[in-house]
Amino acid sequence: MNFGREAVLAELVGGVWHTTSQERFEAILECGAILPEPNISERERWGTKIGPEGYPYVRSIGGVSLFDFRDFDAEKYSAKYPASSWEFFVPCHPSWASAVWIEIEHETLGKAFVSGVGLLARWKAEGSSQRIMPLIEAASLAPIPCSAFKRYISVRTPPDSPLVATLKTARLRAFGS
Repeated sequence: MNFGREAVLAELVGGVWHTTSQERFEAILECGAILPEPNISERERWGTKIGPEGYPYVRSIGGVSLFDFRDFDAEKYSAKYPASSWEFFVPCHPSWASAVWIEIEHETLGKAFVSGVGLLARWKAEGSSQRIMPLIEAASLAPIPCSAFKRYISVRTPPDSPLVATLKTARLRAFGS
């Protein structure tokens, strides 16, 4: 594992997170929530090349995709699920200059929150063949208001830096309170 991934993962482990680009993060703040179907082009979405049959499972059920890193061990997980694409997103999606990781206070989502374990069980029960990252992909089946954000981490991978990633952690003030 590379230094940047290890550094970012050290921050992510123990929480429930959503990742997005800097531009989309600004749109989320403007809108006041992370939406299941944000106003972005299909080209910018994950897994849309072949159309709806290729959509990730969470999108197919109308949810917001989350990473459930509460009990995550990268080595054990990768050995058990080598086809999982989690490393594609950590520390930063390769097509983005930077990523924003938003920690979600998942308890505030109530029944809309589906844990990684619960989501995998639902996927199996439905006999779905759509993509899922077993156990670490979670979902919110409703928009996630900014008031549910605990904090965010901005990750940048500048090509001229000896460090692979730069972390900046900031507390978000409660929205609408």
